[in-house]
Amino acid sequence: MTLRTHSVATPVIAALLALPPLGALAQSKPPVAQFWADVATHSMSIPGMGDMDEGSMGMFGGGFFGGTRNAGGAPGKWLDTALHTRNKPSGTLGSHAIPPALNMGSALPLVPVQTERGREGEPGDMEKPKGRLLFYWGCGETVRPGQPRVLDFAKAAPDEYAKFMIGRFAPDRGAKAVAGRSVWPNEQDRKRVPANASLNGDHAVSGDGVPAGLRFAVGAGHDFMPKINMSAQGDPKGAVSVGWGDVNNARAYFLSAMGARGEQEMIVWSSSEQPDPGWGLMDYLPPAQIDRLLKEKVILPTSTQRCAIPAGIFAGVEGAMVRMIAYGPELNLAHPPRPANPKAPWNPEWAVRVRVKSTGMTLLGMDDEGGGRRGSSRAQPEQEKEESGGLPSPGNLLRGIFGR
Repeated sequence: MTLRTHSVATPVIAALLALPPLGALAQSKPPVAQFWADVATHSMSIPGMGDMDEGSMGMFGGGFFGGTRNAGGAPGKWLDTALHTRNKPSGTLGSHAIPPALNMGSALPLVPVQTERGREGEPGDMEKPKGRLLFYWGCGETVRPGQPRVLDFAKAAPDEYAKFMIGRFAPDRGAKAVAGRSVWPNEQDRKRVPANASLNGDHAVSGDGVPAGLRFAVGAGHDFMPKINMSAQGDPKGAVSVGWGDVNNARAYFLSAMGARGEQEMIVWSSSEQPDPGWGLMDYLPPAQIDRLLKEKVILPTSTQRCAIPAGIFAGVEGAMVRMIAYGPELNLAHPPRPANPKAPWNPEWAVRVRVKSTGMTLLGMDDEGGGRRGSSRAQPEQEKEESGGLPSPGNLLRGIFGR
């Protein structure tokens, strides 16, 4: 079962999100050109194995961390960019001149997205899963009253699915590869971002239909964030203490965990004080939404560096994983700048949005020395699990629920 919680916005709508309400700027127009840059740092560690690199991520497949087109969010630094100009609405061949500190040459090519019509699934394509999904939430040593919420796949009606899976989500405001945009990485250029890369310095975007002078600078406050240094200590039969170091430039944190108990039970937990599984929160969040979710206690303030997963939730599971995101800052620029008078006309030539995040993952119930499991039953081969008609394997369900 694949669950995706995200919104779809046209380039024009995405550009308008950077502007004040139309009532305040009745004579304003969206920018002639909009440039997006999504800046991500991904990390993964397994006890006894240290930090994982890109080649080690084959066990989970592409899209595990979400949010990057070029390699599905494998460990490392990742950059996604997109350009849209109203002068060439179908897309334009462009170029992104980059600073020397990025260590990727002098420029990255921006290539129009080639749309393809995919096959739509037939109503009978997906077999209804069996088993139950248990959802817990909140940091603490013990399970709170009223938990868990339980969804029985065999008995649940469609509206019960919808109620169970509802939650807050990250608006789609970034470097999405959709028709009308020119993107990097692309079929012509998919080079890796080096480990020592920095966005610090001057940038320029050019191309047919792009206003001259689309130039901007990125400083240390909007550069790649550091890796998350996360650990999960404790046997899952008891409370598991998840801790992490301070993440430079982070504005807030969020954690989620998942594991399977046998073939008929999937367990989900989130660090939210509210009953929100966080299906759509493991991605970039705009500053206003970060502020709101902090007040609602859905995400954690940066003063928090430890969160306990209640005792027994993941006892006896196979392959339980905990993921974390550090929400970074957002840079919004426009030329000419917005007038001080909100009622004055404003017709920007271009706008730039740079978003930053860092994500990390580690496993629960692993032996600190050799990476072996504690207290889990025999690991059943993935193919055998899929053919058994039970719940999807943890890895596959994680890819389906959290993948992008």
